[in-house]
Amino acid sequence: MIEACRRRDFAAVFRLLKLAGIYPSLIARACDMTPSRVGEVMAGKPKIEKIDVIERIADGLHIPGRMLGLASRPWEQEAPPSQPRHRGPEPSTSGPCLNSPIDHEFFVSYLRSAMPGHYKAANLLGSRHALDSVTRHLQLLDRLQQNAGGRARDQLLTIGARTAEFLGWLNQDLGNFDRALYWSDRAMEWAQESGDDVMAAYVLFRKSNQATAQRNAQKAVSLARAAQRSAGATQRIRALAAQQEAQGHALMGNPRFAQTKFDEAHELAAAPDNSHDDDALDLAYCTPTYVEMQRANCLIELGDPHTAVDMFEAELRVLPPLYRNDQGVYLSRLARAYAVSNEPKQAAAAADRALSIAIDTESARAMSELSAAGKALRRWSAVPEVATFTNRLTLMSSKEPSRPSTA
Repeated sequence: MIEACRRRDFAAVFRLLKLAGIYPSLIARACDMTPSRVGEVMAGKPKIEKIDVIERIADGLHIPGRMLGLASRPWEQEAPPSQPRHRGPEPSTSGPCLNSPIDHEFFVSYLRSAMPGHYKAANLLGSRHALDSVTRHLQLLDRLQQNAGGRARDQLLTIGARTAEFLGWLNQDLGNFDRALYWSDRAMEWAQESGDDVMAAYVLFRKSNQATAQRNAQKAVSLARAAQRSAGATQRIRALAAQQEAQGHALMGNPRFAQTKFDEAHELAAAPDNSHDDDALDLAYCTPTYVEMQRANCLIELGDPHTAVDMFEAELRVLPPLYRNDQGVYLSRLARAYAVSNEPKQAAAAADRALSIAIDTESARAMSELSAAGKALRRWSAVPEVATFTNRLTLMSSKEPSRPSTA
């Protein structure tokens, strides 16, 4: 181990830890990495060289800095022994101790009541408005579940899986896919451990969504099909997974398969669903409008931008105002549809509205879609409305903070 650390051979370090009974999922958790990334490192590809990642591994695994050629880590500094002149008062046994751990049932109840507010903040104001609070909640929940057992642990894992999935979405919307994948993996781990089949099915849909966002069509289709087969797939989850499979088919250039799955998703989303098995999840967005917005976007890919324009315009008129974050994404896609349809002035108008929302919400999704719209508008750079939008987009892109690097 000492020699492996000296060489910064983390493939060997992780393999030795596994031999000692510390498995990749635990290494990933300690080092703030995804399990798949740990597996890649153990396989020798790619090699870890970034200093911030090395420092994170040192801190997560408590490897002294000198073993990795680093300065002493903050936790290596020994605190001076406390020698108070007078003994403090003994804790009272008749009342609550100020340092007693938080009651897990109270915390679970609090988190359940707080999540709807976080959903609304992310939808209306942007993911950044919910990110810090949800992250802190997950950190506390993680500490609580490590020392809990029985029914208490199941309750913490159940609400933890839902919260971790939402944190994954927040990070995805803000452009941090490493963190998104990490928290989706944690959500799946906790859902499976607590026997929450509904949550496990939903996470499969979310991972399919992540694959689509990274244009991995085959993976998107496979995960969406897995979600639809899952024992916990409710009607709404099957609707979401069906439209996600449709998006994968569209990416592969299969319009017939894509339209069939969109039709299926629309039918499921429109039908009454009285099961209430998934009420703890935020699935209010699973509506026919949502499905048709995704279909319209795929029609641009499939060479029918004119129909896409009509669908976007119709569905944006009925989109609830709460979904302002999504409105920025949909307007960006409408702008691209107009541009591909050779209507640059309409495209610039939609893109300008989208950019104003994206600036407020800090949505990396919207900015990515606006970048695609900007590329489609390049040939009309002499049109005044296009030039105005392009200048605004260039200015805002230059102000954007650099995206977090992959671990």
